Amino acid sequence: MSVPHPIAARHKGFNRAEIVDQNFVEFVQFWQGDVARPPRDDEPVLPGSTLDARGFRELLESQLISRHLDLMARVLRVQNKVFYTIGSSGHEGNAMVARATRHTDPAFLHYRSGGFMAERFRKLPGMDPIMDSALSFAASADDPASGGRHKVWGSKPLWVLPQTSTIASHLPKALGTAIAIEQGKRIRHALPIPDDSIAICSFGDASSNHATAQTAFNAAAWTAYQKLPAPVLFVCEDNGIGISVKTPSGWVANNFQRRANLDYFYADGLDLAGGYAGVARAVEHCRATRRPTFLHLNTTRVMGHAGTDFEIEWRSVEELVALEATDPLLRSATIALASGLYDRDSLLGLYDGIRKRCFEAADAADRTAKITSLAEVMRPLAPYTPDAVRVEATRAADAAERERVFGGAAKLPEAQPPRHLAIQVGMALHDLMAKYPESLLFGEDVAQKGGVYTVTKGLHKAFRNSRVFNTLLDETMILGLAQGYANMGMLPLPEIQYLAYFHNACDQIRGEAASLQFFSNDQYRNPMLMRVASLGYQRGFGGHFHNDNSIAALRDIPGLVVGCPSRGDDAALMLRTLAALAKVDGRVTAFLEPIALYMTKDLYEAGDGQWQFAYPAPGQAMPLGEGRVYDEAADDLVVFTFGNGVPMSLRAARRIEAEHGWKVRVVDLRWLVPLNDAFIAAQAKSAKRIIVVDEGRKSAGVGEGVITAIVEGGAGATPLRRVVGADTFTPLAGAAFLVLPGDDDIVAAAAELA
Repeated sequence: MSVPHPIAARHKGFNRAEIVDQNFVEFVQFWQGDVARPPRDDEPVLPGSTLDARGFRELLESQLISRHLDLMARVLRVQNKVFYTIGSSGHEGNAMVARATRHTDPAFLHYRSGGFMAERFRKLPGMDPIMDSALSFAASADDPASGGRHKVWGSKPLWVLPQTSTIASHLPKALGTAIAIEQGKRIRHALPIPDDSIAICSFGDASSNHATAQTAFNAAAWTAYQKLPAPVLFVCEDNGIGISVKTPSGWVANNFQRRANLDYFYADGLDLAGGYAGVARAVEHCRATRRPTFLHLNTTRVMGHAGTDFEIEWRSVEELVALEATDPLLRSATIALASGLYDRDSLLGLYDGIRKRCFEAADAADRTAKITSLAEVMRPLAPYTPDAVRVEATRAADAAERERVFGGAAKLPEAQPPRHLAIQVGMALHDLMAKYPESLLFGEDVAQKGGVYTVTKGLHKAFRNSRVFNTLLDETMILGLAQGYANMGMLPLPEIQYLAYFHNACDQIRGEAASLQFFSNDQYRNPMLMRVASLGYQRGFGGHFHNDNSIAALRDIPGLVVGCPSRGDDAALMLRTLAALAKVDGRVTAFLEPIALYMTKDLYEAGDGQWQFAYPAPGQAMPLGEGRVYDEAADDLVVFTFGNGVPMSLRAARRIEAEHGWKVRVVDLRWLVPLNDAFIAAQAKSAKRIIVVDEGRKSAGVGEGVITAIVEGGAGATPLRRVVGADTFTPLAGAAFLVLPGDDDIVAAAAELA
């Protein structure tokens, strides 16, 4: 792009924001060129452009709003009135994407989206992008996006789902949302948006290289290859640099132009008059074809990555001057002046008027209330309404639908003899899907095969492909799909085939799903019930990928609920509560299924059948945090445990009673996140001795939390031992049982306490 007035190099003592600001003013003041007859509102702003004059004026205003919010943030950050300085300068052309799309097209935006947001605000009357943004910059409790918890681009009425400093982690859920729009039609689910909506996802050129981004591109192409609709618009805003690492010239085009089943479009994001046609073509193509579409939007970055990025320390003055010359606002100023829509005075008047509005809004936002208590910080993180959850959990599915699903009244699960864990989980899933017609169950091998352990056997036959289906082998995308379905009001039941596989995709829960309520001030929710085949003790099959006993990554996720049953009836009750937590409170929940207990029927000896239980009839549920206590009156020794540790502890208790004459109480925690500290403390207070059996690892295991609850609850003086797994990966075959705790270890710990 040529610039009529050369911009002199500024010495390195200048603030970059001041330089960029002064560049624009001087450019307009010294502009010289031919001036055309001003076009009517419905005429092209320049000959040959598809953008009309009205559209240009509005896009220009959106660009200027975005720019002055950036400049305001740089100035006021040093006064502690603003707390975020990653700006959109150079990316203001993304306002064209907002103009060409609808406010009901869900948008997942990266942090340089000020132009997009300013333009999308036009879609609904009475909204003020400047004041709303100023409140967010100021971390005001009145911030309509996050309530002061973070500077995010987000808006409930504008369907912009907030996220923070995204480095590609939002692409899977954007694709998931696009697929969910189409899935909703197939299951006749009432969508919260028009059924021809598309999902929009923006990111930078550097982020396009991230593994999570590549996951989404691959899954999008995999979906389109099968002729399945996936109307997602990937918007790569290519400014040629990631913080300080330059993207090789031509890399984005070379990498994406010829990808099969990912339709590529290019638009110049630096030129409103020339670039709008390309943006509009990409949007129209995505909406009409329902295919994944890649829009390569050329942008630049005319200031540092953030206010703390002093580019002069690692870039030459000559390079910075050249970058300033590519500023899209200079091109917009040329269009404004050459078209005759503005003269110098009116354009500078508009520029200064918006500057004034931004600073006035910032001053007003600085005077608003801020979050001042921990309770207020945490309020939207993990809402819990026990009474409403109980009512929902105990609500039964339609009786006729249950009979259809199970094949008649005589085949209802509560009419069957006691069964083991795998069977009861499967029956409980049938019940949930009969109860919630908006529920979907998906993952690797879950459909026709019925899962690796046949837990989901029969579900595909009962609910068909539209509700029970296999996915590609990609846990990140499975959880991205889950978020998309949840965004569209469905109840996703994703399966992660093994706990070790969850670690590949942890950020989809930690950084994305579980954070949405927090960063949207509970305006957006993406409820889900994630099932994970978990833990150790498999015989004849294993190694650390299939005998993973580490749940530390799950325990570290704020707001997540984690349940782990040890027996079939508990599993059914827990699943009802987890689904109710998702439906009522929007919670993200995880259900850990102990693989080694799937087929366990006996407890003490072969053939005793004492680890099979009757299926709990509808109308019953398990309150969040409620444990199960075996022999509640016993107080000589209390054993706290969960999962595989429960039958181990019960067997060990029989031996301990025989050897020491002690009465042993076994406490099954059942709920691992959050731990019920009050319940643990109450059980510990009456104990003469305590053993904590944790099949996880010594470091960062559940046992650490249990012991903390015991000590803080006042039972710290009670003699205590911990039986726990070793800090190592689990080896193959019999060597695994050298790593994992067993019955003998519990008995030995009791002997130490004796």
